[in-house]
Amino acid sequence: MNKLLLLTSCIFCHQHALANIEKITVYGHRTGLIGESISASSGIIGQGEIEDRPMLRSTEMLELIPGMAVTQHSGSGKANQYFIRGFNLDHGTDFATHIDGMPINMRSHGHGQGYTDLNFIIPETIATVSYKKGSYAASQGDFSAAGSAYFNLADNPKHQQLDFTLGENNYLRAVALGHTNVGNGNLIAAAEWQGYDGPWQDIDEDVNKKNALLRYAGNLANGSLSITAMAYDNQWNSADQIPQRAVDQGIISELGSLDKTLGGSSSRYSLSTNWQGQNLSANAYIIDYDLSLYSNFSYFLNDPLNGDQFKQRDSRTISGAAVSYQFAQQISQIPVAHTVGVDLRNDNIDKVGLYNTQARERLSTVREDDISETSYSAYWQSMFSLTERLEATVGVRYDYFDAQVNSDNTFNSGDADDDLVSLKASLNYLFTDNVAGYLNWGQGFHSNDARGATINQDPVNLEPTDKVDLLVKSEGGELGVRYFDEKHFNLSAALWWLSLDSELLFVGDAGNTEASDASKRYGIELSAYYWLNETLSIDAEASFTHSRLDISGNNDRVEGAVPVVASSGINWHLSEQWQSSIRVRYIGKRMLNDDGSKRSEPLTVVNGLVSYQQTHWKVGLELLNMFDSTDHDIDYYYASRLAGEPSEGIEDNHFHPIEPRTIRLNLSFLF
Repeated sequence: MNKLLLLTSCIFCHQHALANIEKITVYGHRTGLIGESISASSGIIGQGEIEDRPMLRSTEMLELIPGMAVTQHSGSGKANQYFIRGFNLDHGTDFATHIDGMPINMRSHGHGQGYTDLNFIIPETIATVSYKKGSYAASQGDFSAAGSAYFNLADNPKHQQLDFTLGENNYLRAVALGHTNVGNGNLIAAAEWQGYDGPWQDIDEDVNKKNALLRYAGNLANGSLSITAMAYDNQWNSADQIPQRAVDQGIISELGSLDKTLGGSSSRYSLSTNWQGQNLSANAYIIDYDLSLYSNFSYFLNDPLNGDQFKQRDSRTISGAAVSYQFAQQISQIPVAHTVGVDLRNDNIDKVGLYNTQARERLSTVREDDISETSYSAYWQSMFSLTERLEATVGVRYDYFDAQVNSDNTFNSGDADDDLVSLKASLNYLFTDNVAGYLNWGQGFHSNDARGATINQDPVNLEPTDKVDLLVKSEGGELGVRYFDEKHFNLSAALWWLSLDSELLFVGDAGNTEASDASKRYGIELSAYYWLNETLSIDAEASFTHSRLDISGNNDRVEGAVPVVASSGINWHLSEQWQSSIRVRYIGKRMLNDDGSKRSEPLTVVNGLVSYQQTHWKVGLELLNMFDSTDHDIDYYYASRLAGEPSEGIEDNHFHPIEPRTIRLNLSFLF
């Protein structure tokens, strides 16, 4: 089958996610993976696409995944909001992310289950991002019901560079990236600093983000070895979501804040190592993580005197390791390629807590716990080459979770464990060298917060409350097709469905996620890329989804569900030195309550970029939110109370606006 990968024009990369280690010439967009992928909805993003995409935040790298939307409802240092396949994933509930073999999603997190903060990633250090929709591969585990993404760090960056970006509202960003030969390998070092005040009228975000990376990549024992240290530290103030009525009454503007003392700090330090040989691969990691986050979503509803500000704290050490082995055999003259793997992860959470605060001063403790949560996983996947054109893949995965919760309320302390078996199956058929069809089915899962699996008493009202299962199964399928014409056209389409035994939903007045009813989704995704000539290309991506809770009655809408996500772009190389890009992103009306009577307005934003490059330097200009849209990044509908309002509060739309039009100038020196 065709081994050509189409990612971005005229760059080279190492694709470590494939079964074999090989240098790959990269020509085009990421979806032309005929002969490489087991589904129509998976693909690979190259550094060239990351580099050429205008982005307000570096964490919007995930928007390169077709059908994925990334927004924000708080300060720049907080994890983003993610939307894909009809999910409002909050901060990552059902989309798994990894970097260099390390998991990014946080279990039993202080702010929300699956919390996925990508601020520690320096985009210039990424070689590729490989992604999968659905959970059809046996290697996909926790949080992968909607899909997964794997950030692969560069072993041999294309350039050494110094990069400086200046923008409105005191936006400053500086990046240094260098590498040198050490013995039989390559030593890579990178550092990033970013400051930003934001466009808000009542506060300065005062972002102070610092990132560093030191990586050695070389050869050892007939394989490739990498050792990577990463460091991240950030502090910021937040302009959080605000109620519509406060704007309508003239209390604040759309860029204003009701509580001016919100914000937080976060840090992440990690050490990881990966070794990959011809058949065997192994990795190990340790991560030290900390977050302090101050929020206020309901203002004076719960505490009319001091206000409803609260602090969420999370401090943990994550450690883990994984080993996989690949081998081949003949079964009745049918070539079969097997992959077997095991992995271990432990979250040693020193302190995860929720506290009532005022102006960041602690008033009382709502709940404080320490948690030890460990998972053990094993999987087996086999690919059968039934004919030259037909491949079948089957897999099985076993996961066991064990958690111990030590709570400040002894009624909520305890142990919990759960396990499940997940089955996967796929068929790929190559109709021609340019057309491939795919049929996929798979079971996945997400874990619930361990505190919910041991709870007996509500920490606020002290009433008895029900436990939730530690693991929640999903099941989904997909029918897809890819078409690839290496000269002009590239198309992929997928018709999919997905069911969850329990939905994870964001709770606005508590600032976390909680388990809800079972749900069902189905939809269609389309991605098309057209090269008019060597200098001009057009792309379009669209995802349409129908989402419902699996209950009877009219209150079956999934709050936060997004029916439509679409984007389109034009890339034009005006000359060998000049390049331009313009992109539009659309997010449809989101469901705000369970009977469908409240919906957000759609969001449309246009971003543009133009750059001029010589051999050793490059200058670029980004125009973000080109038409100065006032649409909303996020909307929630719940009760809150302003000073002087009834004690029961008022149900209202709470929103965070997209940032106004802004200009940024970038200068890069390449060596």
